[in-house]
Amino acid sequence: MQHSSKMNTSDQLMLTAIDLMSEKGYNGVSTKEIAEKAGFSEKTLFRHFGNKRNILATAFNRFHYGPEMDSIFFDQIKWNLKADLQLISATYQGNMDRNRKLIKISQKMETDEHNELKKLTHDYPRQLKKYLTQYFSEMIRQKKVIQTDPEIQARMFLVMNYGAFMHGLETSLPEKDFISESVQLFTRGLSP
Repeated sequence: MQHSSKMNTSDQLMLTAIDLMSEKGYNGVSTKEIAEKAGFSEKTLFRHFGNKRNILATAFNRFHYGPEMDSIFFDQIKWNLKADLQLISATYQGNMDRNRKLIKISQKMETDEHNELKKLTHDYPRQLKKYLTQYFSEMIRQKKVIQTDPEIQARMFLVMNYGAFMHGLETSLPEKDFISESVQLFTRGLSP
């Protein structure tokens, strides 16, 4: 998420909010502070979003990986385990890296106080788990992988990728090496 002088007002406000909230937390930033930092009045912020919660909800909807994953599962799957898992993993890792600040914000939100926003951040992983479960089920049906529990395989693949992303926050884990090795292990373990 980069700022550009050619962005529209809504985008400038949203990206400024993401920057400030990732640094200070959701509750640590006011709408006035967001508007001023973006170079607008608070009235402009309210006209575009109504409130701070709507800014963040718009950001989660716009920047999360849902549409990219929809495209993979509906248009790009080749029914080749290694190639498909590499594409899914690379897309997931790239999107998570681009959205590092949003993820940081969602992790810091108090669950009780922001239930609706927290739910929104969990919708995309749930959808990805559903897609992966369907994918593994079909691969089993086509006898391209061994008989296993497709939902468990989906969960394992997600946990592995999410863990690599989170671990990468603290170390210099080479993304391409992780994707190559993890997909190779997954493929070897599921191949008939």
